[in-house]
Formats: sequence, structure tokens, C-alpha cells
Amino acid sequence: MKAEKRATQITDQYLLLLDKHIEDLIQGRTTAFMEINRIASELAISHKHLIYTVQKEKGNHPSYFYNQKIIAKAKELLIHSPLSIAKIAFLLTYDASNFSKFFKKWTGETPGNFRKKIK
Repeated sequence: MKAEKRATQITDQYLLLLDKHIEDLIQGRTTAFMEINRIASELAISHKHLIYTVQKEKGNHPSYFYNQKIIAKAKELLIHSPLSIAKIAFLLTYDASNFSKFFKKWTGETPGNFRKKIK
């Protein structure tokens, strides 16, 4: 029972750390995405333990949630900010071309089409 509680705690801390890190990127407090090893280190566990725990708790690799949170933040910015797609890409540490590919892979549409559809 105690191990299950710890697994939930690690997973929750991981997701909260991702939220904070993405907000730090947007606010300019950091300029690079954290690697999974660094995230695990911040949580005082090994990267293998982080991967195992998150997969066990949530059913997906930690990078899946990382990408989902990036997409959610990108959508929020595309909807609510006047920033160009290139600037949003830059804030999220992508160049515009790679950001468009990444966004389309996860959503099925380009950031420009998403923004047009919403507006």
C-alpha cells in the first residue's frame, strides 16, 4: 500500500514539475526543456524509476505527458494570445518548422489551421 502511495506521489510531482517548467519557459525564466534525467534528479529518483512509475500509474511513458502539456500550452497560446506562431514556437523551444510538424503530429492539423478554426 505504501509503495502505491509513493508511486502516486511521484507521478503527481512529475506532472506538477512539468506544469511549472512549461510556465517557466513561457515566462522566460528558462530557455531549454528539461531532459527526463534532470526531471528525475529534481524528484530525487532515477530516470528508470520515474519512467517505470509514471507508466505504471498512468499507462504512458512520461514523454507522452510532456508532449501533451506542450500541446495544451500551445493551444492556449494560439487561442488567447496575439503572438505569432513563430514566437509561440520559440517560447516552447522549437523553430517554426519543427513546431508545426510536432503540433500536426499530435493534433492532426497545423497551428495555423487550428488558430483559423478557433477564431
